[in-house]
Amino acid sequence: MGKQKQQVISRFFAPKPKSSSPPSTPLAESSSTPSPKISATVSFSPSKRKLLSDHLAAASPNKKPKPTPDPNLHQRFLQKLLEPSSSPDKKSVPETSSIKYTPLEQQVVELKSKYQDVVLMVEVGYRYRFFGEDAEIAARVLGYKIGVVKQTETAAIKSHGANRTGPFFRGLSALYTKATLEAAQDISGGCVVEEGFGGQSNFLVCVVDEVVNREGTDCGGFELSFDVRVGIVGVEISTGEVVYGEFNDNFMRSGLEAVILSLSPAELLLGQPLSQQTEKFLLAHAGPTSNVRVERASLDCFRNGSAVDEVMSLYENLSSRNRTDDETINVEVAEEGMSSLSVHAIMNMPHLTVQALALTCCHLKQFGFERILYEGASFRSLSSSTEMTLLANTLQQLEVLRNNSDGSESGSLFHVMNHTTTVYGSRLLRHWVTHPLCDKNLISARLDAVSEIAACMGSQILTSLSRSPDIQRGITRIFHQTAKATEFIAVIEAILLAGKQLQRLGIKQDCEMRSMQSATVRSSLLRKLVSIVSSPAVVDNAAKLLSALNKEGAARGDLLDILITSSDQFPELAEARQAVFVVREKLDSSIASYRKKLANRNLEFLQVSGISHLIELPVDAKAPMSWVKINSTKKTIRYHPPEIVSGLDELALATEHLAIVNRASWDSFLKSFGRYYTDFQAAVQALAALDCLHSLATLSRNKNYVLPVFVDDCDPVEINIQSGRHPVLETLLQDNFVPNDTSLHAEGEYCQIITGPNMGGKSCYIRQVALISIMAQVGSFVPALSAKLHVLDGVFTRMGASDSIQHGRSTFLEELSEASHIIRTCSSRSLVIMDELGRGTSTHDGVAIAYATLEHLLAEKRCLVLFVTHYPEIAEISSSFPGFVGTYHVSYLTSQKDNVSSDHDDVTYLYKLVRGLCSRSFGFKVAQLAQIPSSCISRAISMAANLEAEVRARERNTNRIKYLTVTESRVEAKIHEEHPEPRESGDSTNAEECISALGDCFSDLRFALSEKEDSSKSFEFLNRAWKIAEKSVARLAK
Repeated sequence: MGKQKQQVISRFFAPKPKSSSPPSTPLAESSSTPSPKISATVSFSPSKRKLLSDHLAAASPNKKPKPTPDPNLHQRFLQKLLEPSSSPDKKSVPETSSIKYTPLEQQVVELKSKYQDVVLMVEVGYRYRFFGEDAEIAARVLGYKIGVVKQTETAAIKSHGANRTGPFFRGLSALYTKATLEAAQDISGGCVVEEGFGGQSNFLVCVVDEVVNREGTDCGGFELSFDVRVGIVGVEISTGEVVYGEFNDNFMRSGLEAVILSLSPAELLLGQPLSQQTEKFLLAHAGPTSNVRVERASLDCFRNGSAVDEVMSLYENLSSRNRTDDETINVEVAEEGMSSLSVHAIMNMPHLTVQALALTCCHLKQFGFERILYEGASFRSLSSSTEMTLLANTLQQLEVLRNNSDGSESGSLFHVMNHTTTVYGSRLLRHWVTHPLCDKNLISARLDAVSEIAACMGSQILTSLSRSPDIQRGITRIFHQTAKATEFIAVIEAILLAGKQLQRLGIKQDCEMRSMQSATVRSSLLRKLVSIVSSPAVVDNAAKLLSALNKEGAARGDLLDILITSSDQFPELAEARQAVFVVREKLDSSIASYRKKLANRNLEFLQVSGISHLIELPVDAKAPMSWVKINSTKKTIRYHPPEIVSGLDELALATEHLAIVNRASWDSFLKSFGRYYTDFQAAVQALAALDCLHSLATLSRNKNYVLPVFVDDCDPVEINIQSGRHPVLETLLQDNFVPNDTSLHAEGEYCQIITGPNMGGKSCYIRQVALISIMAQVGSFVPALSAKLHVLDGVFTRMGASDSIQHGRSTFLEELSEASHIIRTCSSRSLVIMDELGRGTSTHDGVAIAYATLEHLLAEKRCLVLFVTHYPEIAEISSSFPGFVGTYHVSYLTSQKDNVSSDHDDVTYLYKLVRGLCSRSFGFKVAQLAQIPSSCISRAISMAANLEAEVRARERNTNRIKYLTVTESRVEAKIHEEHPEPRESGDSTNAEECISALGDCFSDLRFALSEKEDSSKSFEFLNRAWKIAEKSVARLAK
């Protein structure tokens, strides 16, 4: 009968034509787009099915082969059944006024009216269901807020309460989105089940901005200054990491782009009103392919300082709640100074950052995760004096995180450097790679630690980390009180095991070190990290927490037998367990009376299909009339006596009470973890750092990298690399990779202009210099024979050609915007690499822009520059900066001698950087490799030959004209020298006429040389010039 009580109403949920007056629903925009046919299974009573069929019959009284439902009726039906109007007094659909709902449907209608912008997932029995338009949305994409509606009462309690004849009470128990799913209790599988998953962060990023006064001027319509100030708060719910910052940004939003690319948010919270350019960029980033969820929230209530009040109010409420719930926990937290430290940090935040934080707090309240900002947050500023933030275009063009081919991690710098054994270590290494250090002491500390680990790679200190779950997210789920018992045990055991193993090193809390098996820990960073993980505050508390749990019960999945009770630990749970034990003992002991009553000493209770305490009698046996028949077979009948029925009822109530008390005790136990959260969080961060250092040590050993040496900060900036190699390409090419030397010095040659053929290795060379510099400042060994470096404050790149249509940017605008940002941002301690700047426009404009940009970098910024170009004219700048600019090219071999070879000769690339200028590009060889049709290539070669001949002829004519001009000047000077003072007027007139005639002669010669199309005209000019010259010579001879 159960199947007969279900009806699939997919035809009612399929998209229908819009009616003249469609109902106003919160998710109307979702139903306006075509979607696949959606089915949602819901339960209906027979009377409801009859009412439904009556509506269909009324819509089409005359039967037809394929009746079509009335769209208006469909809309009214959905409005009444699933989306009731906000004004129930309005009688717009009298036909549906008599509809009666089942209790479940009535609950769905009421819940939907309360949470109109939420997709509800309703618990019905042992499964969850979507109803109405929610089913349609869930089938298309789960990019909405998902609300979990759970039953709030059990069958046993319901049968003894006032609601015994009604439906189960249900309520919205939780809300989830992409950014909060990892910390969820009902949906997330936890760090144990999902081991190996979650290497990517799931940041919720809130963005607010305000327009600022423009300080610059326009140049051709392009703004050169900052026009907006942006405030950002990013929260990683599953790890407790909070990133905040405020900065000025230009109309290209390059600063915002760098932050978004670095955080890779799963969800964006936009504070309204938002400037048009900022919102345009963020919506383009969260396009259909990015799978980033976007939500908007108003900032009107947080103006004029109310944002600070909102945040402080949250802290006061949470502090008061902790004081009410658990006085001990609150006292210990207050003693640690956690809240006061956070309050001081908040008070020092800029006002836009505080607005973003207040908006984030309000957003997290609806999910129940706002407590992470009060107790469990690890605040980190976007701008740091000890870290370098790589720009978005630098990360993309150097392929730091992803390759430019398919967007995957394979083939990226991060992929090459990532030898971590844990997920949380991988997340930290990702941050290290995108934020290299700018402090020489911190870099040296990491390098010392990596060197020491690499020297003793055979040790078993960190081997256990590879088997540990994602304990970083695990402890945060415990903090959020959403962790399961098995997850809790796995996480705490992993921390305890790591702490005990590291305790064997004998490092005290005061960072003193003792030898163990003739080995000492020399690195101060290693001593600090090991002491944090192995501290008594972590190891002892982990053992204490595990001692309160029954591992066997957790392994069996027995939720009622997880906590270990004692006189001073969970007394209410002990009483509830005792009550269940007493009732069960009473039931079990009643078998003696039934043995006596039935005169059967071997009588035992049976349990069949989950029904316990059954008395089984033969079919022909007579049972008392008061006994309740439960089930039967061909030969036996099973009964429940009245005493057993009441006893089982009492046992069900006691068990339900035990479940409630057990859940409350478990929640209290999870909440007590809050007092240890800071120590455990520090231990996990230390383990992640140890994993990263171990990864860098593995890299240096496997790749035979060298330890970089950094000069003092007071020394001139320099990059001196011997036999440097590209870390990614070297992995692919192995021994076939050709290394190159690099020598840049602030007081010597600090700029290299690099020319050479296409595909000759120019871009590879400048990329490898930048990547080696980044790797060294991350704290890694580098691919070279030796590396002597200065700590850089930035690495800036302008490479490649790509547009950004969704942002309204052309290829050339992208190119010049990156160059503009480099010019404004770089300093004398920066490395700037530019690849073919100016190629996105005409040749003359491109050469001029490239020349002027390079000249500005050399004269004004004096930064280290690697400049790749195909414009030989750029090399002329070296004459303006003698000794500071060097010209280089990547070497090659051709099949012909240089004096007769051309760009379409066979070429062999040597990939070695040598001094000197190269004016040849060998573009036709690239065309052949690209399989351009041979006819096109032949035609191009012919056109190139004609163009080159024309250019050479033009150059020859230009040189001849210059020679004629010089000759003319010399002849005039000679005439004036020979006839300085004419004695007769006739002589003076004769000399002037000769000079005038010579001018005409040279003019005719110029016209003859410049005339290319009509040879007859050229001959005519030459003939006339000849005659004029003859007459002038004859006149002078007289």
